[in-house]
Amino acid sequence: MIIFPNCKINLGLNILSKRKDGFHDLETIFFPVDLHDALEIIPAQNKTELLVTGISTGNTADNLCLKAFYLLKKDYPQLPEIKMHLHKTIPLGAGLGGGSADAAFALHLLNKKFNLTIPEKRMFGYALQLGSDCPFFLFNKPCLATGRGEILEEVNISLSAYKILLIYPGIHISTAEAFGHIQPAFPAQKIKEIIQQPVENWKEALHNDFEKYVFEKSPGIKKIKQDLYKAGAVYAAMSGSGSTVYGIFKKDAKIKYVSNPAYFHKLLEIPGSGNGF
Repeated sequence: MIIFPNCKINLGLNILSKRKDGFHDLETIFFPVDLHDALEIIPAQNKTELLVTGISTGNTADNLCLKAFYLLKKDYPQLPEIKMHLHKTIPLGAGLGGGSADAAFALHLLNKKFNLTIPEKRMFGYALQLGSDCPFFLFNKPCLATGRGEILEEVNISLSAYKILLIYPGIHISTAEAFGHIQPAFPAQKIKEIIQQPVENWKEALHNDFEKYVFEKSPGIKKIKQDLYKAGAVYAAMSGSGSTVYGIFKKDAKIKYVSNPAYFHKLLEIPGSGNGF
């Protein structure tokens, strides 16, 4: 059985406060986009193994797909040994949530393939153990995310009149380091209110709090955003803690952006309401 984990972009990202548990309260819009990995799971005879092709993920023992399997195995010992094949096309450490998506889709696929009938609330609990944004990928529709990112509220936002250009310069940004340079604060206007405005109005109001630090550390990432606006984007921003920058263009626009050939770039059609589980 095979499934295709998709990634996300963040529409705005405000870091509101630091919590006693060491995490941060935030608000953002998670918006699913049509850039996918592929994950296949089949029963195995002797031991559980993970094969990764495409983009290298490093030590497979640390892969969230394997962690998802062993997390379920503790509570559902009837799970057989399996072979997983993960083909990676979503860039790593890019602010797109690719690893979290793989983990959430692995939970879903294991639940479905082996008829575990895990209740939805429990599935979301497993996902949260794997990562703060993993629960979103079980829902997989445009959502306002608050708390650590696990409190999800579906939002009515249509970008069907637009297309998205993703640019990933291959610069890895440490999320922990980025959080360490944030001064949490409550914004003048909530993201949920801003996204109800026309996309053309977002430029002045919809911000990603990580951009200030990341742009100072890596001016080349800032230049990508500037160049996307010069190329005709109606809105451009960094996704998550970076370093992917995306531009939203009108669907019929002729994009004048010329990407550095060393960068990953992908032009995407805007998905519909998502394919949640």
